Amino acid sequence: MINYDVIEAVALITLDRPDALNTLNLNMKRSLRAAVERARDDSAVRAVLLTGNGRAFCAGQDLREHSENLARGRGLFGTVRNHYNPIALALATMAKPVIAYVNGVAAGAGAALAFACDLRVGSESAKFSMAFGAIGLAPDSGASWTLPRLVGPARAREMLLLGDEISAEKALELGLLTAIGSLSEARELVVRLAHGPTEAYVATKRALDFGATHTLAETLDEEADLQDRCVATEDHQNAVRAFLNKEKQPRFHGR
Repeated sequence: MINYDVIEAVALITLDRPDALNTLNLNMKRSLRAAVERARDDSAVRAVLLTGNGRAFCAGQDLREHSENLARGRGLFGTVRNHYNPIALALATMAKPVIAYVNGVAAGAGAALAFACDLRVGSESAKFSMAFGAIGLAPDSGASWTLPRLVGPARAREMLLLGDEISAEKALELGLLTAIGSLSEARELVVRLAHGPTEAYVATKRALDFGATHTLAETLDEEADLQDRCVATEDHQNAVRAFLNKEKQPRFHGR
């Protein structure tokens, strides 16, 4: 139910349960976590593209399975702590660039997992729905952390409380999407990142995460440390050499 391929240093992770709108049952959650962690740990992978097969990106939790658990008195059965949290954390903290191609509906936890990625490209039929309240639940999978950082606290509160569907055009306006385009265009973007200065991307993501929770003075010190690491990389030295030699585009090898 999860397809995993590596092409041109890109790990393509595809949720493949189209008849169920790629909703996440226990097997899907286990397989998705394994795929994300595999991409994270594979040195041959320099960027990740997460998408869904069919007309949905991911419509969130499989409510049929959830209903069966409720009938057995098992409630959430630890699914948030044991499954959604590790997946969201692995996506959000991965050193490599992660792009979500939102090919259709992204609802509930499905939307939250897209928000945990670095960038999101959507098809014209992409739609976001913070559907937690509609089934009497609070947000999970990091939505209460990622969404305010993407659209601001007031808009995040509105989206989470009202649960109204957000079209691709509106999502682009709000900053939830980087662009509206095709899967091939999303692949072009992720390949571009995979061929870029990987260690500089690692440092950039680290700087952004650090700066979100530290003072300016602390962040300046962290940036200095990160720059020292980048200066020592082969990619930086090659790029400086290429610039001085007036080469159009340096070649980055991710080291």
